[in-house]
Amino acid sequence: MTSEPLSQKEIEDRLAELPGWSLDGGKLTRSYRLGSHFAATGLVVHIARTQDELDHHCDLTLGYNTVTLAVHTHSAGGALTDLDFELARRVEQLAPAHGIQ
Repeated sequence: MTSEPLSQKEIEDRLAELPGWSLDGGKLTRSYRLGSHFAATGLVVHIARTQDELDHHCDLTLGYNTVTLAVHTHSAGGALTDLDFELARRVEQLAPAHGIQ
């Protein structure tokens, strides 16, 4: 996976494959609502593990029963890269285990 900035077309194509994700201020973003604070905390722990596996970290916010991610690549000047979409894809794979459809 490269940390080269993606073109606008590449971003649009990849975003189309990630329902629920959007662009906000140049960052790839998504919020999840869970059944409780404990469930939201569990999702955060799993996201943190995934981030460490990828060695790619995002802004991750834990609310009472929500988890919000804002993803971009600092080393690419804040642009979106393959790493950002890989992290988003992996988070989407975690969601069903936490009761998120």
